[in-house]
Amino acid sequence: MAITGRTVGLILLGVVAVLLWPSFATVGWWLLAVVVLVLLDLALARARVDITRTETPQIRLGESGTYVVTLRNVSGRRARGMLRDAWQPSAGASGERHAFDLPPGEGERFTVTLTPTRRGDRRADHCAIRIRGPLGLADRQSSVPMDLMVRCLPAFPSRRVLPSKLRQLREIDGNSAVQIRGQGTEFDSLRDYVEGDDVRSIDWRATARRQHPVVRTWRPERDRRVVILLDTSRTSASRVLDSPRLDHSMDAALLLTALASRAGDRISIALGDQQIRGRITGVSDRAALMHETVTTMAGIEPALVEANWSRLAGAVQQLTRTRALVVLLTALEPAVVRESLLPVLPVLTAHHRVVVASVSDPGVAAMAQDRSDAKAVYDAAAAERTTQLRGATAGSLQRAGATVLDEPPGVLPVALVDHYLQLKRAGLW
Repeated sequence: MAITGRTVGLILLGVVAVLLWPSFATVGWWLLAVVVLVLLDLALARARVDITRTETPQIRLGESGTYVVTLRNVSGRRARGMLRDAWQPSAGASGERHAFDLPPGEGERFTVTLTPTRRGDRRADHCAIRIRGPLGLADRQSSVPMDLMVRCLPAFPSRRVLPSKLRQLREIDGNSAVQIRGQGTEFDSLRDYVEGDDVRSIDWRATARRQHPVVRTWRPERDRRVVILLDTSRTSASRVLDSPRLDHSMDAALLLTALASRAGDRISIALGDQQIRGRITGVSDRAALMHETVTTMAGIEPALVEANWSRLAGAVQQLTRTRALVVLLTALEPAVVRESLLPVLPVLTAHHRVVVASVSDPGVAAMAQDRSDAKAVYDAAAAERTTQLRGATAGSLQRAGATVLDEPPGVLPVALVDHYLQLKRAGLW
């Protein structure tokens, strides 16, 4: 039960009665009358309302989605009141409170807008409905269990550069066959010899059949393996530009996945720390691959544990037995890299081309440039020390045979796919 403003006003009106008949009996009788009216109003607030909802959509972080709530009065009394879907605050619900006034047999629709502020599954465990009595003195409130859920997919801000990278890929892989055969190329087609062609590319058997010179053309090899491993340990929970480092790593992984799948490569993705928390492999259809990737990533949160790189490296070996481009999206934390990643890195570099991609914090670079006061100078010294340690860590990884990309958010996805295209162009894996 919930009382309304009318009940409070009715109680205050009793002050007038007390002034006219000043006695304790007046106070008692007035309060008794108010209680009786409230209980009577509560007993009459028995209208029944059916609630149905459309399916809640999947929403990308930073975007909005809607669903429709339909109320129908299935009782013989007029139904007035308020309905509220109890969403988590991070679901960003607006319009989840609905005032309604329904005659018997009538219905009404409301639209709820959700703008999640965090990635993952946002839930509404129940909805609360208040039916107001005919006197307007009391509301009968009940909670109805509701298993409402909206999945907030990872943000993909780097998709704006995908069209330009696809044009570069077509120049490499589709529209421009090369004449020089090398590692990472495969036969494309035969064409007539033109002046300036390398004579070493002449196909003499085809030339004998056609009675004029014919040359072979080659293109970068398709159906190569790309393995992307996202570190979900405690280092991925640190915030960079108001978002966890893991979210920025997911952005880079999504851009590389979208581009490599268009290139005809086979993509495998794993996410883990002490154990593998998500795995995507064996999906050949591009649309299905992207859908499964974002759906799997949506439910992964950083774990406050150290990464077990021996187990993660073993997962890479399980995903592919052939030579592959292995991308490790992790943080360049000196202690973690030195104690856990470096000992197992030679196992990966012996069989695969390894790229270690890390999201750097632009705030550290800005702190290193500030010399405005004594405190800022100490902060700048700490930032310079951090930068030097990251540089030394990157050097250790490079000496172990890995390529290191250490870039700020927004730059890392582009740098990663540019490196992929460079390898594709040169046929280096």
